[in-house]
Amino acid sequence: MTDLFKPEEILSKEAPKDTEIKVDEYQFEKLPPIKGFPELRWRGKVPYKYTRFFPAQLKETYGEADESGWLNKIFWGDNLQVMSHLLKKYRGKVDLVYIDPPFDSKADYKKTIELRGKKTSNDHTAFEEKQYGDMWNNDEYLQFMYERLILLRELLSDKGSIFLHCDWHKSHHLRCLMDEVFGGDNFRNEIVWKYETGGIPETFFSQKHDVIFFYSKSSTYTFNKKDASFPRNICQNCGQEMDKWNNLKKLVDENGRVYRTIKSNGKIYKYYDDEPVLLSDVWMDISHIQQKDPQRVDYPTQKPEALIERIIKATSNPGDLVFDCFMGSGTTQAAAFKLGRRFIGADINLGSIETAVKRLIKLHKNSNLFSVPSVGFEVYNVNNYEVFRNPIEAKDILIDALEINRLGRNTVFDGEKDGFMVKVMPVNRIANREDLNEIINNIDQVALEKAREENPTKPVMNIRLVCMGHEPDLGAQLVTEFKKQGFDIKVEVYDILRSDKELEFKHPSEAHIVKEGNKLVIKDFFPMNLLQKLSIQKENVEDWKELVESVKIDWNYDGAVFQPTTVDYPENKKDLVGGSYEIPSDASIVKVKITDLLSESFETELDWSK
Repeated sequence: MTDLFKPEEILSKEAPKDTEIKVDEYQFEKLPPIKGFPELRWRGKVPYKYTRFFPAQLKETYGEADESGWLNKIFWGDNLQVMSHLLKKYRGKVDLVYIDPPFDSKADYKKTIELRGKKTSNDHTAFEEKQYGDMWNNDEYLQFMYERLILLRELLSDKGSIFLHCDWHKSHHLRCLMDEVFGGDNFRNEIVWKYETGGIPETFFSQKHDVIFFYSKSSTYTFNKKDASFPRNICQNCGQEMDKWNNLKKLVDENGRVYRTIKSNGKIYKYYDDEPVLLSDVWMDISHIQQKDPQRVDYPTQKPEALIERIIKATSNPGDLVFDCFMGSGTTQAAAFKLGRRFIGADINLGSIETAVKRLIKLHKNSNLFSVPSVGFEVYNVNNYEVFRNPIEAKDILIDALEINRLGRNTVFDGEKDGFMVKVMPVNRIANREDLNEIINNIDQVALEKAREENPTKPVMNIRLVCMGHEPDLGAQLVTEFKKQGFDIKVEVYDILRSDKELEFKHPSEAHIVKEGNKLVIKDFFPMNLLQKLSIQKENVEDWKELVESVKIDWNYDGAVFQPTTVDYPENKKDLVGGSYEIPSDASIVKVKITDLLSESFETELDWSK
C-alpha cells in the first residue's frame, strides 16, 4: 500500500517550543475504481480524504507499565478525533478491531440515576439520564460510519482484522460499506449471534440475532484455528454433550486414541474424540447478559465478555494491540486485559469512560486471578480539555488545536496564523481591559513605525486575541489604545467558547475539603448539574456522599498526571464513599478527584507539604 502521509507536512519528532510548528495532516488513499465493483451511494456522500491532528491531554494513570514501557490507553472524545490523534503513532499498528457502533435503532439508551444509600427512590431522588442517542437519518448515519471505517482501516496492521457488530437495522448497508472500504476480497465471515432475550412480536417472526462482520486487512491475517474450535462431542449450540455422538460405539486405534465411525453414502468416516471442530458462523452458545449476571455494570447494550473473548482468542495473539472506538462499558478492554493483549479504548460518552475505568481498576485489584501480567493504563482527553486550572497547559493545547504557528519566546505574541499575530489570553476567567496591558506596553514600536511608513493606508498590524470569555468591547479597547499612539491596527477576538464549535471545555463542580489532624476530610460536595437534574436543593440531600460515585486521591501529585493511590469505589449502590482518608507521612501536593453519579468530576490540588 502506498504511503498515505505527505512527509513534508508531518513532524518526525516534537519540535522545540521556540520554533514554528506545522500541524499534522493525514491524507487517505482513495481506492481505485474496479469494474463491476458496487459502491454504496447516498445523498450528500462526501469523500473522506484527510483529517487534522487533535492533541491529547493525559489525565490519569493507574498501575505500572510492562517491560517495554507500554501502558494501555483509554481516550475520552469523539472517536473520529481520537483516531485522528492516534494516526500519528499507531497507523498500521493495531492488530484487531472490535466495534459495536450505533445500530440506528431509533431509541435513546438511558440509565436510571438515583442517590446512593437510598432504600427507595422517588421523583426527587432518581431520574433517567440519556447515555447516548441512536436516532439518525439515513444519510447522516452512513457518512458517520463511512468516515470512521476509513480511519480504522488506516490504523489496522497488515495482519489485522476488524469485527463490526450490528443488527437488522443497518447490516445490509454496513456490509456494502465494509466491502467498499476494506475490499470484498477481504470479507471472511458474516457471524450470526443467536440469543433468546427480547420481545416476541405477533405480526412477524421474532428478531433473535445480531450480525458480526469479519474482515481482514489483507490476505495474510492472524487466525488461530485451535482457539476457534470446540470439542467434537460437544454441541456448539447448547454447550452440552451430544447424545447422538455418545450413542456411537467407541473404538480405539493402535495409538490408544478414541474414535467413532459414521457411515455415509457407502463410505465409513472416522472421527476422533480429541480432534476439535472449527466453529461455524452461527453462535448460539453465548447468551445475553442476564439481569443478575456478575458481569453486569448497568450500561445499556453491554455485551458478554465470552463473545469478545472468542473473537480476541481466534484473531490475535498475546501482546497484540486491540482497539475498540465504541468502547461502551469496556468489555473489549476487560477481555483483552484478561487474555494478555494490549488495548486502546475510546468513547465520547463520559459515563462510558467512568464505567470502563472502574471496571479496569477492579480487574487490576484481582489480577492474581489471571495468568497474564497486570499492565496498567492511562486515561486521556481528546477535545474535552480540562484546562482552567493550568494556564501553561491550556495555552499549549489551544495553540496545537487551533493550528497556530508558534513564535520565539522574545515576543509578546504566542504565535501567528493567516497573517494575524495571535495572543492567547488568560483561560481561567473572562478576559478584560487589564489583560491588554502586556501587548500595549511591550509592542515593538520600531516595527510599527516601519510598517506605517511602508503602507500608510493599511493597518500596521493584524492581531487576533484568543480567549475563553471576554468583555464585549475588548477588541475596540485595544484599537483605541493604539490610535492614541498614532497606529491603526486590525483586531479580531476569537472566543473559544463561542466561535470554535469543534473544541470543547468543561468547568468543575465545587467541594469543601479540609485537613483534620492526619486525615483529609471532605466536608461537602456540590455537583451543580446533578443537583439541578435531581430537581432538589442542597438542603434536601441528607449526605453529600449520596451524590458520589467515587473519590480518588493522588498524595504526591506531580502537577501533570493524576496517579491516585487511594481509590474509594463503593461496590454496592447502597454503600457510600468514606469521605475521610488518612494522609500518608510523605504526602506533598495532594490532588483530589470526586466523581458524581453523572460521571462529572470535581478536581482540586492541596499543598500540605509544609
